[in-house]
Amino acid sequence: MTSGDYDDELRSERQYVDRLYTRLDTERSAAKQRYDAALRGDIDAQDGATLLERDVGVRALAREMNRLDVADSGLCFGRLDSESGERMYIGRLGLFDPEDGYEPLLQDWRAPASRAFYTATAANPESMRLRRQFRTLGRRLVSFTDEVLGRPDAATGGDAALLAAVNAPRGDGMRDIVATIQAEQDEIIRLDHPGVLVIEGGPGTGKTVVALHRVAYLLYTRREQIERHGALVVGPSPAFLEHIGRVLPSLGETDVVFTTTGDLVPGLRVTAEDAPAVARIKGSLRMLEVLAAAVADRQRLPEEPLTIELSDVTVRIDAETAQWAREEARGSGHPHNQARAVFIDIVTYVLTERAIARIGRGWLSRSDKNAWEQMRTDLLEDLAENTAFHAAIDELWPLLTPESVLSQLYSSKERLRAAGADEALWRADGQAWTVSDVPLLDELVDLLGRDKAADRAAARERKKQEAYAKGVLDLMVAREELMDDEDRLLAQDILAAEDLADRFSERDTRDLVERAAADRDWTYRHVVVDEAQELSEMDWRVLMRRCPARSFTIVGDLAQRRSEAGARSWDAMLAPYVPGRWVYRSLSVNYRTPAEIMAVAAALLAEFAPEVTPPESVRASGFAPWARQLDADELPSAIAQFVAEEDRLPGTCVVIGPPGVPGTVPASQTKGLEYDAVLVVEPQRILAEGGARGSADLYVALTRATQRLGVLHTGPLPEALRGL
Repeated sequence: MTSGDYDDELRSERQYVDRLYTRLDTERSAAKQRYDAALRGDIDAQDGATLLERDVGVRALAREMNRLDVADSGLCFGRLDSESGERMYIGRLGLFDPEDGYEPLLQDWRAPASRAFYTATAANPESMRLRRQFRTLGRRLVSFTDEVLGRPDAATGGDAALLAAVNAPRGDGMRDIVATIQAEQDEIIRLDHPGVLVIEGGPGTGKTVVALHRVAYLLYTRREQIERHGALVVGPSPAFLEHIGRVLPSLGETDVVFTTTGDLVPGLRVTAEDAPAVARIKGSLRMLEVLAAAVADRQRLPEEPLTIELSDVTVRIDAETAQWAREEARGSGHPHNQARAVFIDIVTYVLTERAIARIGRGWLSRSDKNAWEQMRTDLLEDLAENTAFHAAIDELWPLLTPESVLSQLYSSKERLRAAGADEALWRADGQAWTVSDVPLLDELVDLLGRDKAADRAAARERKKQEAYAKGVLDLMVAREELMDDEDRLLAQDILAAEDLADRFSERDTRDLVERAAADRDWTYRHVVVDEAQELSEMDWRVLMRRCPARSFTIVGDLAQRRSEAGARSWDAMLAPYVPGRWVYRSLSVNYRTPAEIMAVAAALLAEFAPEVTPPESVRASGFAPWARQLDADELPSAIAQFVAEEDRLPGTCVVIGPPGVPGTVPASQTKGLEYDAVLVVEPQRILAEGGARGSADLYVALTRATQRLGVLHTGPLPEALRGL
């Protein structure tokens, strides 16, 4: 193509892209008008729809407006020409021409017809002739590159868009890759598997962003199934979630909750950190036995009979009575707090039978059923108001909360021994919660169950509201001036007592994300777990409860595992939940780490995980990694100099070092993140002080850079870095 032909083509493509934006603006304006009308109540709510239905409609329109808004940046990625001469444009969403039978102007990247844009190659063109990739700035098409398909010997510019993307300076967060998805990534994104998918890949292979695009694809293809319950994304840290938080909104998807494992129990505040050995103990399934024993230990028998003085008689709860009641309560199969009702029923039955026998001795027999039952009723009322009776029940079978059980277990060596727990779990402040406590507290929610008395009180309050509403309706009917029978319309014809009661109750106006994040019992239709190699066996139980349908995208790299409680094998971790029913895919191309830096990281990987094949870098940066040895007193100024120099360049930088070195962050806080430049300080100390996880920490530190890597050290370098 001559330069003149290229310029003509560029003008033509610009006109087409301008047409797409005109259509986008028209749809956006129409959506805004419908949204404003919905807020004013001008939609079908006046024709009998409920307020709830109207709220649903307003939220749907808000989502549509958001979808159209995010498409403004990078609306169209390029063009695909078929061998038959058909031309198709691919973009962030689908647009149609209402004046031409709603023919597609732009295909959504997730549509089946768009797949060849990402998967067709020169050797396997998939009936396509040419792929044209656009480079845009705002709404303006700047340039394009063409890749001729079906001609392996043809010179093409197919990698230009990809290389431009991976070489671009990093900003504050992860960007979507929707314009440059590669074939191996696209195969995973579109994988037709409704269950558990494990995506494993080394540093820089794009496994996280692939998983996020898979969520967007699933929301597109299974929206009705997923949208009502939403999706959950679990990451290793708040910094990581902030880093990836823009990807899904940029793809028009907002019904997604982002959280860490430490936030899976709403309202809990993590304030402490466990030692690695303690985290390993807490993460083991052995803790299920400990928790069950800790709850059972609170179901006590009295050492001496407990005396209950009633109006006409004194009764006692002895060990035999409590033993029978405890066996019946445990045998009921109910959680602890719900089984308390069974325990109380047995105890009150024994106490009332004994009291009636004493009071009625010589004049009352069971044949006089009415008198017997009347006396029982009186005694039950007496017990209900007896403080000693309630104190006895609370002593023998108390109402418990997850926090009280676990905090009192940790702070008592006696309770730890009674539960068969390792005494390493003891701590002075039982409520100094750690991330490893979260799955244990979540488990206790199910072991303890709800307080049914509170639920019954709520139900009684609801019935009161309905009774009041019914009275209001009756009053409205009584005051109506009735018209002819055929024209008569009564209040109860259009409004039920339950509907009116709803008017008196506060309606939940929160969106799905807010409601889901605040509800421990919320279940999601799909869950993404990133850095999944760090999760313990107990963590997985929490996540499986959050997704009964077992629809997961699991992302990780076993070679980067730091936690002693983490996964050593995907099959071992998943077998209890989806035995033989999960699929595995790997990513082998490193898009982030340049070849010069990956060579250094690969040498370290060969030392601590020789069975793992490092990912192959797609590019070189032209910057050779360097190392410099200096005295300890020179270290602060050298770090400051590195940061100052990098601040003058576009992009981001980070300084990673062992604990206690000023101006550095630990490798654990950079997992999943990327920076243009990285300075690693005292790598030998990172190895030594990290213990069993030191090698993984250093591997993470070395693979965060997209362009430049430097090393400062005061002592000897690790073997793998001595060539720097």
